[in-house]
Amino acid sequence: MESVFTSPPLQGIKIVNLGLNAPGPIAAARLVKLGADVTKVEPPLGDPMKTVAAHWYAELCAGQTVLSLDLKTDKGRSDLDGLMASVDLVLASFRPAALARLGLGWERLHSRHPRLSFVGIIGYLHPQEEQTGHDLTYQASLGLLSPPQLPPTLYVDLAGAERAVSSSLALLLQFARTGKPGCAWVSLYECACELAAPLHAGLTAPGGALRGGSPYYSMYQASDGWIAVAALEPHFSAKLISELGLPSGDRSQLEQAFRGRSSAAWEEWANERGLPLAAVRV
Repeated sequence: MESVFTSPPLQGIKIVNLGLNAPGPIAAARLVKLGADVTKVEPPLGDPMKTVAAHWYAELCAGQTVLSLDLKTDKGRSDLDGLMASVDLVLASFRPAALARLGLGWERLHSRHPRLSFVGIIGYLHPQEEQTGHDLTYQASLGLLSPPQLPPTLYVDLAGAERAVSSSLALLLQFARTGKPGCAWVSLYECACELAAPLHAGLTAPGGALRGGSPYYSMYQASDGWIAVAALEPHFSAKLISELGLPSGDRSQLEQAFRGRSSAAWEEWANERGLPLAAVRV
């Protein structure tokens, strides 16, 4: 199934993205898919993402205009200022002090471009807005890591990008309704706190309902690897027990049953029966 719009929701909206690396470009790519006209501004050395993940960088920049401007020079700042004269919203991922040094603080932007809204992606909110951090450190501080393994994806950056998109849409809606622009700050640490909420609530803590407490929401060894079972709802767990022909479906019975086939075979078996089970791919 696909989302259906009578026309692209953000058609005619112009956005400048000053964000590098992950959260800003991910958010910008999403806004492009919603119909926005996005210009990405990069420093002379480019976005570091292009060096470490060139294919993903290309995906995130698709459909955008990419400009190289040195915002540390008068000309670079002047060129950007001219660009902003016709823009509806700016995305940035600089700390407030850096924005101020570049002449991009909200107060100055608003005074020069009174139609412009602003979304800033930062690590922490006031009074820690100048503190540095990255996806890994946010997760570390909230108990979301299992050392020495590193996370397999950028959970916090992805969550922050979605928050930046929703903040952008809220500001654009506010302007459409009232004619007044606004400024929103997206804290990656705050996004990480929300990711950690199920853990801190006990739901995904060791022994919690979704971390070992239920035999129907767990991982099991198959004959050649692992499978993930998420038959959490009663109708799913009852059907799982019935289809496996087990007397009660406690963990030991499930462990024994699942060792009898390959992970791919179990996945096919579950799909045929409408059960939430998948092979674990590593």
